Amino acid sequence: MLVPGHFAERHALIFIIALGESIVALGVGAEAGVTVGIVAAAGVGTAVAAALWWLYFDVVAIVAGRRLVSASEGRERNELARDSYSLLHLPMIAGVILVALGMKKTLGSVDEPLSLVPAAALLGGAALYLLAHVAFRLRNIGSLNRQRLVSAGLLLVLLPVAVEIPALATVALLAAILGALIAYEALRFAEARDRIRHDLAQSPAPD
Repeated sequence: MLVPGHFAERHALIFIIALGESIVALGVGAEAGVTVGIVAAAGVGTAVAAALWWLYFDVVAIVAGRRLVSASEGRERNELARDSYSLLHLPMIAGVILVALGMKKTLGSVDEPLSLVPAAALLGGAALYLLAHVAFRLRNIGSLNRQRLVSAGLLLVLLPVAVEIPALATVALLAAILGALIAYEALRFAEARDRIRHDLAQSPAPD
């Protein structure tokens, strides 16, 4: 029998493990030595990891968990669990892992441009992550998250730029785009976000 609260929680833990890999990648990438550039890249990379965490756990995880709880037991709940967690979490996790790969290569040479593969991993991974969020929202509440869709498109458009500028600048661009996205959503949907989180504080713990 599918227990909604536990099912959503376990997938959230898998997501956290993937995020942890991106933090580990910062240390592995800096194994050649510590310089001012590497310290700066590590700081910006940590901000990117924090942004990925925020984009999932601030509202998305809460709404998806509630949607699973409210679904009718049986076929509807099982199909929602399959689509939202077993399927759509895969590109989210893959996106985070790709970002970790790009981050590792970034710290290897912060002053040099990334080659095509790590640049595509860094920006393309983040874009894949955001697109999975768009599909996740569409499956759960039937609406399109346009700002995340636009942000994903912008990251892909910037790929040719990423192979021409220093790696540190590419990571800074990624952090800036994700930060701007978070700031926009926090301001634009402040009332709805507050209501969702307030209801969470007032509601009992899920089964």
